[in-house]
This record gives sequence, C-alpha cells and structure tokens, in this order.
Amino acid sequence: MSKSIETPPRLQLEQYLGMQIRRQRLAQELKIAEVARIAGISQGMLSKIENAQVSTSLDTLSRLCDVLGMPMSKLFSQYDQQGSGALLVKANEGLEVVRRGTEKGHTYHLLNHTRGPKKSFEAYMVSMDDASEEFPTFSHPGTEFLHLLEGELVYRHGNQLYAMQAGDSLTFDAEVPHGPEKLVQVPIRLLSIMNYGKD
Repeated sequence: MSKSIETPPRLQLEQYLGMQIRRQRLAQELKIAEVARIAGISQGMLSKIENAQVSTSLDTLSRLCDVLGMPMSKLFSQYDQQGSGALLVKANEGLEVVRRGTEKGHTYHLLNHTRGPKKSFEAYMVSMDDASEEFPTFSHPGTEFLHLLEGELVYRHGNQLYAMQAGDSLTFDAEVPHGPEKLVQVPIRLLSIMNYGKD
C-alpha cells in the first residue's frame, strides 16, 4: 500500500500576489527601491507586500502592475489554478485502460492525463506476460518513444526488426505500422510515450 502525501496547502492570496510581484520584478532586474519610487509607495511597504506581511489595496496593486508592465488580470489569472499543472501517479496506481492489444494479454496503465479537447501526448506502462500470444499491429499519428524496463523482445517498425533488452529505447514515426514481433523473455514492462505534436 502506497503512502499518500498531503497536498501542499493552497497559497493565501497575499502570499500569491507577493510572489508574483517579486517574480516579475526580479525577471526585469528591477530594484525594490526603483519600483517603490515609481509606484509611489515606500520601499518598506513594497517589501511587506512581496513577503505577504500586509494586505494591500487594488489601487496599489494596479500601480505596481503598471510599473512592472503587466496587466492586473495576469496578476490574478493563475491563482485559481494552483496545483493543477502537475500530476503525480504513484507506482502501480496508473489508470488501467483498454486499448488494442488488451485482449492479447497486454495490460495498459495510463500514466498521465491532459486537460482540454486536444491531447499532446499519452504515456503508458505496458505489461506483457504471455510469450505465446500473437500481437496486433498499431498505427496512429505522431511519434512514439519506447523504453524497455524489464524483459526482452523483438519490436517491429515497418519492415525493420529491433531486438530490445532492458534499458533500450526506440523512437519512431507512429504512422508506420508497428508492434511487438516476439516476446523473448517475459514478463515485459515497457514504457510507451506517444507524442501527438501540434496541429
């Protein structure tokens, strides 16, 4: 049983705003005194804002945004999205999915998810444990990257055969028919990453 880690606490609004202002100021290599002077606030006040030691008015935030050359909407835009940019999948907890090959003794665990209507990539942990099965041929848009973690197999891409041992990687055009040709040593664990690119 895997040990769960508590989700990091959401930043308070003052902490988030201070962090964004400081990040923008440092990105432009501006000194705290310069920004404070142009914004019409004291250097001590700006320091307190950046370190979340004080709540500040929208008027002051608006002046800081003007000095830093960023829209106020950008300052708040990602506050509600904290924590949504990363996904941790613990060992053996990937979502089991059905794909072509599942009925042939392949097990697919999806290791990622992407939000929105378009997927840029998918990552699977593929397990194969029956060396006597015949294997389907796959063909789909994009580029595929395989990394063999355990076992040994011969992989077909078009008319070419590639002998793969644990630790080997293979990258190829996924529109060309491909798939396992022979399982030499089972069990096999294969990391498969499909990159669909951009339209």
